[in-house]
Amino acid sequence: QVQLVESGGRLVQAGDSLRLSCVASGRSFSSYHMGWFRQAPEKEREFVATITWNGDRTAYADSVKGRFTISRDNAKDTVYLQMNSLKPEDTAVYYCAARALWWKSRPVASDFASWGQGTQVTVSS
Repeated sequence: QVQLVESGGRLVQAGDSLRLSCVASGRSFSSYHMGWFRQAPEKEREFVATITWNGDRTAYADSVKGRFTISRDNAKDTVYLQMNSLKPEDTAVYYCAARALWWKSRPVASDFASWGQGTQVTVSS
């Protein structure tokens, strides 16, 4: 399996931008489709964005479409989540995840086998 480490989360104000990174190690990063999920307190983990192994397709949750952008750099074994126009409701722990099977445009958490430890994003109003 691949090991994942997220970074970049912090406290920001509403309207600010933030970029999260997730660095992979272990098995070949380019073998995996990648996803970002988030989990707010007392809520279920929810899908945010996903990208294919080569970056040719992306998909987003409706709540972040037009504000967030997922991308990857296979040469750096890294996937990114650029978050613009942040809102207080974006506050959550953000996780990156890796999936070795076919790509899904509307994945759920159980579709991913490898997870990072998460990074906290807090958006103040």
